Formats: sequence, structure tokens, C-alpha cells
Amino acid sequence: MAREADERTALGSVWLRSEPAPTRAPLDRQDIVRTAVQLLDRDGLEQLSMRRLATELGTAATSALYWRVATKNDLLELAVDEVFGEALLPADATAEPPGRSSRRTGAGEADWRDRLGTLAKAAYDAFARHPWAPQLLASHAGLGPNYQAYAEQVVSILASAGFKGVHLDAAVSAVFHYLVGAAVTDAAWTATVRRSGLPGTAWAHAAGDRLGVPAASLTSYLSRDDQSGPEARFTTGLRVILVGLRPRRL
Repeated sequence: MAREADERTALGSVWLRSEPAPTRAPLDRQDIVRTAVQLLDRDGLEQLSMRRLATELGTAATSALYWRVATKNDLLELAVDEVFGEALLPADATAEPPGRSSRRTGAGEADWRDRLGTLAKAAYDAFARHPWAPQLLASHAGLGPNYQAYAEQVVSILASAGFKGVHLDAAVSAVFHYLVGAAVTDAAWTATVRRSGLPGTAWAHAAGDRLGVPAASLTSYLSRDDQSGPEARFTTGLRVILVGLRPRRL
């Protein structure tokens, strides 16, 4: 029994094991993952359990889930990769325009930054739609196919701009670290407000009094529709990062 358990959790990641063989189990893995994402969106990370997921799927026993997903950690890895799938852009949105070299200065140089900015913003928006996902990035490595495909799109754009070797690795890290850092920060605020059980504006007034911050300023800081809000800050900061990325200077 212990040996079986070890095999089911080998190497610490669902992506480092073979997918379960087909069975008569009525649940499809993709259906399970999509339902888990819906449950996480609705109730948050703290409320997710295999038993609640089984109930959501209309399955009487959680054992039916384990035919397709071995552990809750596996489920969370699958769910995070599902979110990364939403950040992938069509090939023509990330490819270098025909007959145009992004390595040149001027319009070509601006073009690769625009494409990379669009790609980074797509991931940021996906995290905003699923604020539980950034909370998992520190403990659930990006080993899934959608994460890998997203990383390849980032690498492709930077390589077309002239980044190579360790300089390419550094540029990829700069983009990912900024993206993940912004998403995790936003998710922390969202989780705090959610735990309070208060609407955002009511929370801002109550918390603002304790923090010594005007409620209006705190509301603006947290509102995605405000010019001082997280989305505007991300877009501005991302542009600073992209302008600073210059392959020849590296």
C-alpha cells in the first residue's frame, strides 16, 4: 500500500507522472479540472476539498475522483495550468511580422515590446479572473503544458529581438518575476478583503481608519477600474520593464 502511495505522488508533481490509464470511472480529468476552477473562483482556495468537488460534480463518493486525480495537490497543479491556458495568445499575435526584423532599432524594436506587453497582460488578466491561482505559484511549480507553452511564447519574442544565452534567460526572468510579483500582490489584497466578508468599499473605510489611510485612496488603490488601481499600476510598471530591456546593452 505504501508503495502504491509513493507511485501516486512520485517526484512531487502530477506533470512528472504518467496520466492514469482509461477506466470505467464516469469522470473525465478535464471535466474535473474545469469544475475545480469554477469552485475555486466561487468559494476561494481555502474552501476547496475533494469532498466538496465530488459534491459539485454530483458524485456520491470522493473515490471516483481519485481514479482521475490522485491528490488535492495534483488537482491544484492542474487548475493552475488551466489558468495559464487562458493566457496563451494565437501564434500570429506573438510572431514577428513577415519581412520585418525586431532586432532593428525604431519601429521593429517597439514591435517586440508591444507583443511581449500583450502577452504579459494576457497572463495578468487571467490571474485577475482567478485570484486564487497566484497564491499557488510559490508552491506549485510551472511544469504543465500550458505554462511551458506560455514560457515558449515569451522566449520566442525575446529571441526574435536579439536576446541570447544568459541574457535571454535574464530577460525572461525579468518579465516573469514582474508578472508573478504583481499578480501575487494583487491576490494578497483580494484574499484579505474576501476573508473579512465585507464589500470592498466597506472594507476600505474600516481598514483605512486603522491604517491611517483615507478610505478613498485605499478604494482607488484596490479598484481595477481606477487610474490608480492595480491594472493601471501593472501596465505602467510593465512598460518600464520592457523599455529597460535592451539586448545590445546586456
